[in-house]
Amino acid sequence: MAIILAVFSALVLPPPPPSPSPAAVTIATPRGEVRVSVERDHTGAPIVPVRQVFTALGGMVSETGDWVEASVSGQSFRFLVGTPYYRVGDQVLVLATPMVRRRDSLFVPLQFLTEILPQRFVQRYHYDGRRAHFTEIAGTGSVQHAGTLPNGLLPGHMVTIDPGHGGSDPGNPGKYFPKGVQEKHVTLQIGLLVRNELQARGVAVRMTRTSDVRTPLLERAPMCSDGCDLFVSLHVDALPSSRRDYKSVRGFHTLIIGEENSADATRVARMENESLRYEIEDGAGAEDDALAFIFKDLSRNEYLLESANAAELIQARLAKIHSGENIGVRQTNRLAVLNTAQRPAMLVEMGYATNRQDAQFMQSPSGQRKIAGALADAIVQYLIAYDHKVGAGALSGVGK
Repeated sequence: MAIILAVFSALVLPPPPPSPSPAAVTIATPRGEVRVSVERDHTGAPIVPVRQVFTALGGMVSETGDWVEASVSGQSFRFLVGTPYYRVGDQVLVLATPMVRRRDSLFVPLQFLTEILPQRFVQRYHYDGRRAHFTEIAGTGSVQHAGTLPNGLLPGHMVTIDPGHGGSDPGNPGKYFPKGVQEKHVTLQIGLLVRNELQARGVAVRMTRTSDVRTPLLERAPMCSDGCDLFVSLHVDALPSSRRDYKSVRGFHTLIIGEENSADATRVARMENESLRYEIEDGAGAEDDALAFIFKDLSRNEYLLESANAAELIQARLAKIHSGENIGVRQTNRLAVLNTAQRPAMLVEMGYATNRQDAQFMQSPSGQRKIAGALADAIVQYLIAYDHKVGAGALSGVGK
């Protein structure tokens, strides 16, 4: 009789409702814990933010139009926004629901985090559905060399991020920025995002400023000394209104120490060196003397090649997310903030405030996140390449 009742119940009674998805998932890795909120798409299916998930796992995310490439643990996943498909190598696989864009952020089904990644990396990732806890098991997986982080980076790296200007030094006023927004605000907002992105990837970060204060120009690069691998100064370019094309020129470029001194690199150096007027109060002659002192030992800088390598990677990564022109890497021996550097150093002009499209991109939350992600990806890529080249340790171990 009991058997008959059991069969009858199975035929008549509806199946039990699926277990509700969690409000958030905790991702625990050797780098710390991150709580990722679970949202719902228009069908009610649970979704999670792509960049937050991959960043927490030490991975990288880049966008080219509607294509999204995300990599983690040596594996690359390629998604097409608005579709439930993703590609791994030569395989085209199916998601529970499509990747979607919401509030300028990308989301994948919760299933990707709780099922796909743990199944693909059985020895590295584990998901506990009862606790809504995703765990990275340190030191496992065939793609990780002994002692490296899951993204292939050796631990112990530090980078100095310099949000240009600040405090009484506003930088350029930003012709097409919203009222009250100046270069100093945009560089700080993006600089803090770069810090967060790098820390999530296992890189320690030293900031030259974290609020609206003016850090002396000549003290910024020296903050990247012992234990520091790279100095990256963030800026916004602007053209003088005397140029006929000052509103139409747009794009991004990176400057490093060198002696090419093109006309445009000299223009940028002159513009950025304006900050010295906030520090030197003894007149123009004193300023000229100070610059002469800074520049006299330029030829002795030993990091030109490393600076160039990192700058090229930054340009390549920005090209994937920036619709402006890739103007390239330029050299100048007249840029004060770089010529006091004791490590590889570069200044990134992230766009033109005198161009409407560039200005909108740089001050928008989505644009700032894209720029920060691209810069962090490039920096990590440079550090991994350097680790492979020298076979050990961080750059900070060189020349001590």
